[in-house]
Amino acid sequence: MAEVLVYVDHVDGAVRKPTLELLTLARRIGEPVAVALGNGAADTVDVLAEHGAVKVLTADAPEFADYLVVPKVDALQAAFDAVSPAAVLLSSSAEGKEIAARLAVRIGSGIITDAVDLEAGDAGPVATQSAFAASYTTKSRVSKGVPVITVKPNSAPVEPASAAGAVETLAVTFSAQATGTKVLSRTPRESTGRPELTEAAIVVSGGRGVNGAENFAVIEALADSLGAAVGASRAAVDAGWYPHTNQVGQTGKSVSPQLYIANGISGAIQHRAGMQTSKTIVAVNKDAEAPIFDLVDYGVVGDLFDVVPQLTEEINTRKG
Repeated sequence: MAEVLVYVDHVDGAVRKPTLELLTLARRIGEPVAVALGNGAADTVDVLAEHGAVKVLTADAPEFADYLVVPKVDALQAAFDAVSPAAVLLSSSAEGKEIAARLAVRIGSGIITDAVDLEAGDAGPVATQSAFAASYTTKSRVSKGVPVITVKPNSAPVEPASAAGAVETLAVTFSAQATGTKVLSRTPRESTGRPELTEAAIVVSGGRGVNGAENFAVIEALADSLGAAVGASRAAVDAGWYPHTNQVGQTGKSVSPQLYIANGISGAIQHRAGMQTSKTIVAVNKDAEAPIFDLVDYGVVGDLFDVVPQLTEEINTRKG
């Protein structure tokens, strides 16, 4: 069976959930070979083997931390040359898509971004994508070279499948461009204790109807009762009510959780583009004609300040 390269997204050896989802998808089209780079790469091996990686290529060098993107592209190209895979899979993060694009150019291959599913095909892997703000679903495959595919988080289940996880050290020769852009400083993000927005299984968002930064406490309380991430519409972000890092939409982040709860959000196309692939969508809005109700699975016509606190209370009661 052909091998499939999977780029490992990890933090000091802690493998992030989207990588485990990629391993599930990779097993549908071949044997997963994971590529783990940077500090803690060796610590990822056990988890990767438990989720189907038949081989783990590791490399550590100061360049991976000190410079942007290109050293990782150099390493992934070295892995590509060593393995000759049937496909290369990465998570659809901002960095993942940049690495994928640069790699595709280098190896002369086509690229598919933001896939939501993956299956084997006679002429190569077939990726499912959502197009035009998820109004259409398309199936695509790369017609030239080895496909480089980025996959949205929460697009596949995490399915453990024990494999050998044989460890090999990846020899990487860095290009002249690798040290072109240096990281001068880092500021740790303040932890909220909530899941990362694009990886969360549940997202609770607030929009213009929240009517003020101080009122987002109502949204946060519901999110915390569900163990969810907090999102915001562009209107709420532009008004300064919530940070831009939490914006869901075409100019913010794309999410695809199991459950998305939109509160006080009208459902403009800009917002729908970032959340329409959610598995189950619930909306609370006092305007019965709001466009958001056109795509929801469950809709509540009512004032969010009446509905959301009651929902939060009921959830906490059942949990208790």
